[in-house]
Amino acid sequence: MMDVDLYSDLTAERLRIFVALLTKWNAAINLVSATSLSDVWARHVADSAQLLALVPPGRKRWVDMGAGAGFPGAVVALITADTPDAVEMVLIESDQRKAVFLSNVSRETGVPMVIHAERIEQVPPQHANIVSARALAPLRKLCDFADRHLAAGGTALFPKGGQYDAEVAQARKTWAFDLESHISTTDPTGAVLKLKDLRRV
Repeated sequence: MMDVDLYSDLTAERLRIFVALLTKWNAAINLVSATSLSDVWARHVADSAQLLALVPPGRKRWVDMGAGAGFPGAVVALITADTPDAVEMVLIESDQRKAVFLSNVSRETGVPMVIHAERIEQVPPQHANIVSARALAPLRKLCDFADRHLAAGGTALFPKGGQYDAEVAQARKTWAFDLESHISTTDPTGAVLKLKDLRRV
């Protein structure tokens, strides 16, 4: 289990509220698999939290694309709230039921999050410093989405499984980018891909 004692009492309580809501809502709208729900702190919360180590200090506008159950976006917002590194979190989720769940998380935890219940390509460009997406699409498609919503000089963070090298090779056929691959702290076969200077070939 993730050690929530590493965080302030308020942050730990917000994370517990989030997990409780996830558990409650999952029976109705299948936010995550039943197997992963039994290990939610490691499989989802800690997996999301690791992205923060790859972001420079300071306040950021962050867009989480295909936010789903709130991984990593909602977790990032909950952890950084009330800190100098608090993010302006924008969650894009086209599934209306999941968007309602995310709104409920924001309300119940008291952490502001902007939620767009639309398709990623229909949301106006967000000019974000950071974009993220987890378990959403191949890297090539994620670059399409990121290009729409990243500000100049922005960074994309994409957790990926063990086949990430093949996805990078495919993406480089149509995109150029500076890449850092960081081995995942929760899955040693996977990595978090950090892309900068994204541009079409």
